[in-house]
Amino acid sequence: MQVSLLQCQSSRDVSANLQQLESQLNQLPRQADEPQLVVLPECVCLFGGHEGEQLAHAGELTASGHDSLLRRTLADYARRFQIWLVAGTIPALAADGRVYSRCYLFDDKGQVQGQYDKMHLFDVDVEDGTRSYRESDTFCPGEQISVIDTPFGKLGLAICYDVRFPDLFRALRLAGAEIIALPAAFTAVTGEAHWQTLVQARALDSQCFMLAAGQWGRHNQGNRETWGQSMIVDPWGRILAQLPQGIGWVQAKLDFAELARVRKAMPIVSHNRFKAPKLNTGVNE
Repeated sequence: MQVSLLQCQSSRDVSANLQQLESQLNQLPRQADEPQLVVLPECVCLFGGHEGEQLAHAGELTASGHDSLLRRTLADYARRFQIWLVAGTIPALAADGRVYSRCYLFDDKGQVQGQYDKMHLFDVDVEDGTRSYRESDTFCPGEQISVIDTPFGKLGLAICYDVRFPDLFRALRLAGAEIIALPAAFTAVTGEAHWQTLVQARALDSQCFMLAAGQWGRHNQGNRETWGQSMIVDPWGRILAQLPQGIGWVQAKLDFAELARVRKAMPIVSHNRFKAPKLNTGVNE
């Protein structure tokens, strides 16, 4: 089973981003009749821009759910290119008027098979040109995990900063995940320090394949720099494929026999005794 991750360099120009994405999908290396799972990075259609700009592209809430031009365009790409598409993230209007950072999973007919709203928001200080990141000024956090049945296996969804929270990945595994897609836009500073370690650690924690698709390079006239190094990691923590820098595709075939072997040889789910431990106060009663 073929999986493909796109590493790209998105900007605040939505039209240019969509053109870049369509061009890359036209160049996607694939066998004619081979099922294809494609994972896009975080902020693939709109990188940068605060509340007003995000709201302008967040669409509307209808009786059948969220609708926007970005959502319809990504669904159309999935249908036209006949791929299952983990569609990075796009802004999605919430019921209270705020915006979610949402990842959709589209099937090869362009139908939504699942979605996930970014749970952990990046409110941190980084020693780079931006220095202070406050996603909560623009976005509201999601409340639910997502594991979706697909022809490729049970697929869990997480987004960027989520990778620092092992409990989320344990929850995805307990919900049945075999593959976890991680659209991301890691800063160059934190990426150099932690990205590879975190992605491999979450693969080991969950004993899942990790599909980590990242943004790369300088964005919006150099105001932001992202790390790249999109990678596919197996349940034993081995990097199957990666692209350290540049724009392009990362591809690998996933071996589910290996996933079964790893989980049988090291059954960490059944061994895990950390459920409701008693607090040791140091006082013998």
